[in-house]
Amino acid sequence: MDNASETDAPPARATWLGLRAFNFFAASLQTGYGPFLPVYLTRAGWSQGQVGLALSVGSIAGVVSQVPAGLLIDQMPQRRLACAAALAALALGMLILAFWPGFVPVLGVEVLHGFAAAMLAPAIAALTLSLGGRQAFGEHVGRNQRYASLGTALAAALLGLVAFHLSIRSAFLLAAFMAIPAALCLLWIPPPPLPAPTEAEHPAMLHPRHRNARFWHVFFEGHMHTFAVCVTLFTLANAAMLPLALNALAQRHKEATIATTGSIIALQAMVVVLAPWLGHAAERWGRRPVLVAGFACLVLRALLLSTAPGALPVVGIELLDGAAAATMGVMIPLVAADLTEKTGYLNLAIGSFGLAGSLGATFSTTVAGWIADRYGLATAFYALALPALLGIAIILFVLPETRPVARARGPGPAAPAGPAATSGRA
Repeated sequence: MDNASETDAPPARATWLGLRAFNFFAASLQTGYGPFLPVYLTRAGWSQGQVGLALSVGSIAGVVSQVPAGLLIDQMPQRRLACAAALAALALGMLILAFWPGFVPVLGVEVLHGFAAAMLAPAIAALTLSLGGRQAFGEHVGRNQRYASLGTALAAALLGLVAFHLSIRSAFLLAAFMAIPAALCLLWIPPPPLPAPTEAEHPAMLHPRHRNARFWHVFFEGHMHTFAVCVTLFTLANAAMLPLALNALAQRHKEATIATTGSIIALQAMVVVLAPWLGHAAERWGRRPVLVAGFACLVLRALLLSTAPGALPVVGIELLDGAAAATMGVMIPLVAADLTEKTGYLNLAIGSFGLAGSLGATFSTTVAGWIADRYGLATAFYALALPALLGIAIILFVLPETRPVARARGPGPAAPAGPAATSGRA
């Protein structure tokens, strides 16, 4: 349930309801680009090599688009327009897949999806900051994550039923239809006012011409790079764990299908439950305790999966995956906001962290698979725990607490003294 800040006045409540619903339907639309696509292309006569090429093109487009998309959002004062443009591109891609599944059109859709998805996440973060201000940004980001996960989970179930009883093409059309309620929700949100330079809580809320920094200045913030390393280590540890566990189940002729479905549900359920609380905890207690907890979930998960559990235990262990995913989903935009309080290039920072995470995920599956083949499954999981442990060490001994001291609330621990604690940056 939303907090008092969202319910003080009916207009404010309606605005936040519109934003939450937009997150729900936008995530539902993107679910159409998930596991249904390779099945659809295979049934359309594509070879496995062609399917793999199309998916690889989409992945590369998503990675390459992270930084340019973030910078583009930073240069657009119309936050709702940016969300609408990304939404339209995603819906158009679904329609092309449904009616024109040729090789070149599908490759084009994969590129379009990669850029639109990379654009949508920072656009929602920018809109959230402009609507709610800086002080409760973490809590609002957490609620966005909750509704997006609800949309993903429910859409996966609904699209699966439609694909089973009708056709995958019908599922694509239904996914594209989600753009209509998403657009209506966006119209429900009033345009956030652009504050005067002396009144803005964060320079990302200003019109781009009122910022005093150039976009490259964001990379001069030393701990931008420190946190980017943490994000890379997180995905390096995380990305390969579930695929390795599911492959092991399949090789032992266990219920890998049940584990796959159950793991997705477990992950989304934990994000729904934990994301708003994590945003609140990060604002109250600081960023580092929440980050350490998220990385610790990865370590524990790797150790538990190294025991080669059965299908149902794997689903239970994946609750830790949901807790870790919720942590990073909230902390990336929140820490990005902390580290851009001088420059205002919030979305460029989010895109940069997204790029770092994508690189970590790419190496994770390759390296873990090689270790599993050569040294065994348990050794691969132990190896995946090492980046998470290194991430904890960096958070504890290198990354300062980035939460601005002026916003510290409640009886949380006092920030350590010193220049880094005062500014949130070195």
